[in-house]
Amino acid sequence: MNYEILAFVLYFVLVIGIGIYFFVSTKNHTEAEYFLGGRKMGPWVTALSAQASDMSAWLLMGLPGSILAFGLGQAWIGIGLAIGTALNWIIVAKRLRKFSKASGDAITLPEYLSNRFAGQGHTLSIICALVFFVSFTIYVASSFVAGTTVFTTLFPNLGENTAMIIFALIIIVYTFLGGFKAVCWTDFFQGILMLIALLAIPIAVMVSGNFDTSLLSEVYVNSADGTTYEFVPTFFDASAKDIISGLAWGLGYFGMPHILVRFMSIEKPSMIKKSAVVAIVWVILSLGAAIAIAYFGRMLVGEELLTQGLQKTVFIALARMYFPAFVSGLLLAAIIAASMSTADSQLLVSSSSFTNDIYKPLIRKNASDKELLWIGRCVVLAVAVIAYFIAASKGSGAQAIMDMVENAWGLFGAAFGPVVILSLFWRRITYKGAVAGIVAGAVVDIAWYLFLSASTGIYEILPGFIAGGILAVAVSLADKAPSAEVMAIFDNAVNDEIDD
Repeated sequence: MNYEILAFVLYFVLVIGIGIYFFVSTKNHTEAEYFLGGRKMGPWVTALSAQASDMSAWLLMGLPGSILAFGLGQAWIGIGLAIGTALNWIIVAKRLRKFSKASGDAITLPEYLSNRFAGQGHTLSIICALVFFVSFTIYVASSFVAGTTVFTTLFPNLGENTAMIIFALIIIVYTFLGGFKAVCWTDFFQGILMLIALLAIPIAVMVSGNFDTSLLSEVYVNSADGTTYEFVPTFFDASAKDIISGLAWGLGYFGMPHILVRFMSIEKPSMIKKSAVVAIVWVILSLGAAIAIAYFGRMLVGEELLTQGLQKTVFIALARMYFPAFVSGLLLAAIIAASMSTADSQLLVSSSSFTNDIYKPLIRKNASDKELLWIGRCVVLAVAVIAYFIAASKGSGAQAIMDMVENAWGLFGAAFGPVVILSLFWRRITYKGAVAGIVAGAVVDIAWYLFLSASTGIYEILPGFIAGGILAVAVSLADKAPSAEVMAIFDNAVNDEIDD
């Protein structure tokens, strides 16, 4: 019996079982219940589901692989993400929970931004929803590709299309059936599995003592393309541009809808403090462990992987080296868990944005909760199908789209981050200022990527974020002051007694 396969099967049975459970057990299926869990998420589920939905297979494959190949200078992205995670929980989380409740009990980020300004028009919510729908469809396609890569790496006899269909169907089943609760609870377990898997490998290596630090100085060459891999031994040997760009990654968190929606879903604002502690500890341990895996991997399997260009499989190689088949199977399931926990959240957020911010206000204003629930489920299917065809396409156009996924993080952060922060802390921001900030952040982010990113080496989120913030403030100050109704929303939200 192949115990790695057995471990995988048991894991997927658990995930699908969670979706079926919440489909059967939820008596009153409503739009708010399906997309936000009825604002009844506890602090542990909120924290771990937020972090699991944030960290995709990149955490277990991309980051360790990059550090294995080029050294600790590559870890600055991880440092930036850790700082961004902490600031997001400390600065944004509690206020967003209160503001979303005070802003017409908003259940999506576009709805919140629109309601925050007393519904002065549909322009803002439509812009947000369309960006979400397009970007998240591409994001989901990327997750499908990542999941397929892991499946075919672990099971070489499995065809790519078959692997992708299996991976996509598993995600679709529990997201379609269980909605937000199923996604959060599966992400909760997946977050635990990811952390255990990441910690287990460096601990096993250190206990064994089977590593030689002198091997860090070895230089390896990829036999296929001639790329030279020389290890940078310390964090501070990175260039100033790499350090600045790495830290800038943290700005993305302030505009990530699939993470921000977790803040909106927690049962009480007072629970945010516990969630923040759990989330920050999780991300520091996880990123630290990923760096340690790359560090030990360079000594143990550096030559084996780098000469073949297989650096992204360092986690897989060490898991199989140090653990028996069944345990390694569970550890490797963590890679699939990372891809799934990101894809399911993106499916649900893109669905909720279309349903709540386009279908309901523009197409069927009097739609019932049941109708909106099933429209949302249909959109989950539609996004998944479109994402599948993007991911399965072999054409150069599909590859160009997939390459754009790397910049979607920057686009979200630059477009929405400054406006979200200003909406929570600045009473004077106006509707026009918010629209200007979102548009400016997006335009500068895209323009910088197209014309200046390569020459400057600066990640486009930084100039985009700055431009979005400046335009949002400038236009708001030039605009007339917000109405008394808008001011009242701000004042009610900051009231410390709000803790429903």
